[in-house]
Amino acid sequence: MIFVLDIVLLLIGLFIIIRETNLIKKVIGLNIFQASVFIFYLIISKVENGIPPILIGADAIYSNPLPHVLILTAIVVGIATTSLALALIVSIKKKHKTIEEDELDEI
Repeated sequence: MIFVLDIVLLLIGLFIIIRETNLIKKVIGLNIFQASVFIFYLIISKVENGIPPILIGADAIYSNPLPHVLILTAIVVGIATTSLALALIVSIKKKHKTIEEDELDEI
């Protein structure tokens, strides 16, 4: 069930990216898409009955902390990408007085 919800979230983000002409809405769609990828990656890295990787016994099933660390790094990169995209949109707005893709194509 969680996979279906995550795919729906991914498709919503992709739909926003493709359909919208407003650049800020495209950045929001990109963030939704990116969040769904993060969630998917964490879902597939889940180990049933896994425990934290603290040495207790040789027969224990451990959860790998690497996927969570990678997602934390990806979140930081995503925030930097979003801030850069918004800064570029502000620059485009100052120069061309619009943030609509259709109007920018005419320029």
